[in-house]
Amino acid sequence: MNPQNYMTPGSYMPVEYLPVLLIMLTASAIGIGALVMGGIFRLRRPYKEKLMPYESGNPPVGEPRERFSVKYYIIAMLFVIFDVEAVFLYPWAVVYDKIGLYALVEMMLFMVILVAGYIYAWRKKAFKWD
Repeated sequence: MNPQNYMTPGSYMPVEYLPVLLIMLTASAIGIGALVMGGIFRLRRPYKEKLMPYESGNPPVGEPRERFSVKYYIIAMLFVIFDVEAVFLYPWAVVYDKIGLYALVEMMLFMVILVAGYIYAWRKKAFKWD
């Protein structure tokens, strides 16, 4: 056996990862460079309207630390859940002719669970905005 084939501790250099390291260093340098250059060369002309919090072009109403109702977050989570589940339907529909009856049964089970969750949220009045 050739002793050069053995790896001794501290002698192994994963050369395959060198391009990844170079790309990471380059991307980091570009990002940090852009931030530094922007900080040096941007115009600084603060005035009252510019320093106000932005609310779709309207003057701010109320306190900035105002608490939101929990219902707002529940509706947001329900929207995300139903939206993500709708995303699962598209790839299934595209390849439906190739996957057959088993996939149809699985998707119907998926839809039953989805509708059951919708009915549960409806009965708990999660969609009511007070």
